Amino acid sequence: MNIEIISEEVFGNDSYRTLFEDIMSDVGKAFHVQKALLILQPSIPFFIFSIRLKTEPANKTISDVANIRAEGDSIFITITDERYAPDIERELWAKYGKENVDQQTRFDIFVKNASANEIEDIIIASGEGYLKEMIGAVWRTMPEGIKVRHTYIDGTVITVVATEEIFTREMLADGLEYHKKMMEAGEDV
Repeated sequence: MNIEIISEEVFGNDSYRTLFEDIMSDVGKAFHVQKALLILQPSIPFFIFSIRLKTEPANKTISDVANIRAEGDSIFITITDERYAPDIERELWAKYGKENVDQQTRFDIFVKNASANEIEDIIIASGEGYLKEMIGAVWRTMPEGIKVRHTYIDGTVITVVATEEIFTREMLADGLEYHKKMMEAGEDV
């Protein structure tokens, strides 16, 4: 993850970089961030955190994170991305009932009375949910007490503008400007 910090207090940049990296790692989001730009103006107080994700958030289906094999009216699922195991099981239980879903091992699930086509298309994680998680992770990296926030989202770029009290037009314009710069940077980040 490439992190750029622009701050009026240069002496705190390394600490803030470490804090940002640690929090994003702790919540499991560091891997997804290609670049982060942190604008820190604590004297105002005013902060802009803009991140570029490696990929655009999209819905995840069972076929995205598991291999599916049909045998008669039964389906065998081998989970290839462990992070989604609880979501897969929850969705299968909801659709087919617990009595028809048997988790044989940590990664292998057997489903009775199902078709491969149905199972392949079951959504287990929404792109919207992923965005909410990323925004929440960015909020956690901001100083405590900074509760007035505005978020810009376009494709792979999320920018959060934050202050303690009331936004000025200039603050929102600055946030949008950095958001656009991050979008224009594209693969050159």
